[in-house]
Amino acid sequence: MFKRLIIQNWRNFRNVDVELSSRTFLVGPNASGKSNLLDVFRFLHDIAKTGGGFQHAVRQRGGVSKIRSLSARRQPAVVIEVSLDIGKESWRYRIAFSQDNHRTPKLIEEKVWRSHQLLVDRPSSEDEEDPVRLTQTVLEQITANREFREIQEFFASIRYLHIVPQLIREPDRSTGRQHDPYGGDLLEQLAQTSKKTLESRLREINRILQIAVPQLKELKLERDARGTPHLKGLYEHWRPHAGWQSEEQFSDGTLRMIGLLWSIVDGTGPLLLEEPELSLHPGVVRQLPQMLGRAQRRSRRQLFISTHSRDILEDPNIHPDEVLILYPTPEGTQVLSGRHDRVLIKLLEGGGTVADAVFARTQPAQVEQLSLFGEDLV
Repeated sequence: MFKRLIIQNWRNFRNVDVELSSRTFLVGPNASGKSNLLDVFRFLHDIAKTGGGFQHAVRQRGGVSKIRSLSARRQPAVVIEVSLDIGKESWRYRIAFSQDNHRTPKLIEEKVWRSHQLLVDRPSSEDEEDPVRLTQTVLEQITANREFREIQEFFASIRYLHIVPQLIREPDRSTGRQHDPYGGDLLEQLAQTSKKTLESRLREINRILQIAVPQLKELKLERDARGTPHLKGLYEHWRPHAGWQSEEQFSDGTLRMIGLLWSIVDGTGPLLLEEPELSLHPGVVRQLPQMLGRAQRRSRRQLFISTHSRDILEDPNIHPDEVLILYPTPEGTQVLSGRHDRVLIKLLEGGGTVADAVFARTQPAQVEQLSLFGEDLV
């Protein structure tokens, strides 16, 4: 798992240095940078994944100028440094990059440590002789990453999920997509799973789903005549055999819950969840922290969860060290760990919740003025 994150000049963050837990909630006002903070981990994934790489990861985000913070001044390099534990080993990875005169992304620094031993220190003498080498990281070079391939594999295992139900319903949703973060290939992922594993997972998902959707009695996956996979659900109905529905008829909330539950059981790497509360009933949302906590204890999978939901943050089992609070400032967004937030700690000691401590300080100033919109319109 990731233990610590340091970033400089990344999007709307000028300087961040925070410790991380096995479960981390990102909270803050709109446009404070929750998605951008999650994108640091997606960037590392894009560097390390098959078919990815440093140039691909930067280009996907519009180039270095789009990534670099507008608050960057005398130190224009973008810096990412992570400390992580993989198995029994402790690792540290650091990358700093900018762009050359042709706007080609170029490494300024790359380091890899195992425990306290420095394994990689770039630029090296070889890099100075051949500067083109600095357009690639050592992570993406199979011949160069043998000593620390665990890091490359760990980064490649990161998954991001923000289910868009409409994509799951599209007939050609899976064409050319693989691990689509918005769920476009979700049904294809299910279809590519072995029959025994799929049936076991669907039974477990259905057991949880029945709490949120009491009428849903059974889930199964079938392919149509064209070979396109479809998820079928059997709903209670007074007419025999009339209750089967396909994903096209599922509610947004049901599809999001299925996607969320599948993502938890499918994979072992860090999982990035963006606003999992969308489309779900508040009663269901209130149970998400405990549900995710139990699933995490079984899978030992690290979770990063961005949320605007008071129902989630009112869970009394959320600890201060599981919370990162984002505060926008004119010099970029500041990130405060709950473990260093005296107000939060005192409120929790007094029987309050994370929601009590966070929302009063992160909601927009004069938010009550929104209710006056349209008053003067003709």
